[in-house]
Amino acid sequence: MIEHHNSYCFATMEAASPWALETYEAHGGYYAWRKILETRPPRREVVEQVKASGLRGRGGAGFPTGLKWSFMPDVEESYLVCNADESEPGTCKDRDILRFNPHALIEGMAIGCYAIGATHGYIYLREEFCEEPHERLLTAMEEAYAQGLLGENIRDSGITVELRDTLGAGAYICGEETALLESLEGKKGLPRFKPPFPASYGLWGKPTSVNNVESLALVPAIVRDGVEQFTQVGTEKSPGTKCFSVSGHVARPGNHELPLGTPFADLLELCGGVWNNRRLKAVIPGGSSVPVLPASAMEGLTMDFESIEAAGSLLGSGAVIVMDDTTDMVRALQRISRFYFHESCGQCTPCREGTGWLYRVLTRIVEGQGEPRDLEVLDTVPARIDGHTICALGAAAAWPVQSFLRHFREEFEHYIEHGRSLVTPA
Repeated sequence: MIEHHNSYCFATMEAASPWALETYEAHGGYYAWRKILETRPPRREVVEQVKASGLRGRGGAGFPTGLKWSFMPDVEESYLVCNADESEPGTCKDRDILRFNPHALIEGMAIGCYAIGATHGYIYLREEFCEEPHERLLTAMEEAYAQGLLGENIRDSGITVELRDTLGAGAYICGEETALLESLEGKKGLPRFKPPFPASYGLWGKPTSVNNVESLALVPAIVRDGVEQFTQVGTEKSPGTKCFSVSGHVARPGNHELPLGTPFADLLELCGGVWNNRRLKAVIPGGSSVPVLPASAMEGLTMDFESIEAAGSLLGSGAVIVMDDTTDMVRALQRISRFYFHESCGQCTPCREGTGWLYRVLTRIVEGQGEPRDLEVLDTVPARIDGHTICALGAAAAWPVQSFLRHFREEFEHYIEHGRSLVTPA
């Protein structure tokens, strides 16, 4: 069951069929879009409203959505692309928005297309969403078309918004925006060199804005209720709500939409606390690619962009992975490193070779064959990957290694010295 407090993305959850058009409209859905169709405000006025709200991208990077839209030039042909690839381990919020409130995404896409002057928008979903999330989205799009909320010259307004969906093939790398665009064009999903950025050279060489599902699903409420209403929750620099996907060693894992700035202790309490009455050991606060934090760093910490960065990690996608005191941190890191080794596209040598080095060294340590020089490899290789690749997957592979060693080095040393874990099995 999803908890929702000051909810936007999951505002319809208490209804019998939260994904239905009538449910969405009963909660104020499509009011903002209908008003735009009737009044046709200046496009830049909508951009400035989203910009003034302080909405930061909810996909991982946290880049201001309105600012990203303001980079889009006023040209005849441009595109809006929704990144629904959601590949970050621990993250499952976008999937549930598609399942339970797809019309929020569709209205957000329509408003976004209008704001940047695009007539076509594309929703790129990961292949694993091919059943319920995709089916709910398709049904919602059909309802919107049937009600005259999408299409060509909508309600004689002169506004055209056509939305299309496409499924990827389950590649983590296609969560990177330029790799996603390559895949959408029918090519191999490899990240592009930047610059040029998508706002000047995106889909099929045209200006393109790529936004996350949650980011777009928040836009209708901002346009409908106004900036002041949106900024009443959250913090000054991190306004609004955030969907947190909590997994790991908690009694009740799940998605929770809460105001940014909510204390971690409150979020943990909503999840029933650490399971089996065990003690908290560590937390990855924003998906597996961000640095891990020890339990001591979580004391008094609030869940917002600035606070988590000050603590030494990132809010990322909001995927909160909780680990109790029985967790073998060396094995946990080995599992994470295996993922990035497997998902590296191989385009950049530091990432292609470095992720393999990290996984093989960690595997050797876990199997009791570690040597003291292995720590030197784990200390030096991440620095040679981070910042030396086309996209951020290199950093995603490097940061966990660096942070695990920084906070739990004694466990790695014990494995190497004794050939076994420091942690007593549960």
